[in-house]
Amino acid sequence: MGLEKEKLDTSIIMDEDEFNRSIEPILSKKGKVYTPEPDRDPNDINAHLKVGFEDVIAEPTSTHSFDKVWIGSHAAFEVIKFIFYRLLTTLLAVPMAFILGVVFGVLSCIHIWLVMPVIQCFLMLLPSVQVVWKSLTDMFITPLFHSMGKILSSVQVKTTEN
Repeated sequence: MGLEKEKLDTSIIMDEDEFNRSIEPILSKKGKVYTPEPDRDPNDINAHLKVGFEDVIAEPTSTHSFDKVWIGSHAAFEVIKFIFYRLLTTLLAVPMAFILGVVFGVLSCIHIWLVMPVIQCFLMLLPSVQVVWKSLTDMFITPLFHSMGKILSSVQVKTTEN
């Protein structure tokens, strides 16, 4: 009862000379050339949003609705998804672009003029701080670990079964 697609094998048998003569006028015209739509998601950021009807509604082979119901629901899904996307982008795209432009502009300004200079100052001071820190740890912590190691090396662990 499911939607069944029948594949038909069709073939055109043409002589090679006839094929070459029939294609020449098409290639010689320099009129309108098909240009593909620009890819609006070249980095494939929204790959998880490429959802089709079959990804949402799927009928297992054991249960199928009527073909007309399946086709109608598929058409309704695609039309409603298309209309609502267009409607919502018409209402929200420009205000959201404005808000996100302000947010990313502020974040960029903060990062460039505040965060990175502070990080660079710390990186410039870090070598001298590192020398002081290493000498402090060598003076106080390293002897403690050496003495703890000597103390704990004399500990013997024996296991007994009850």
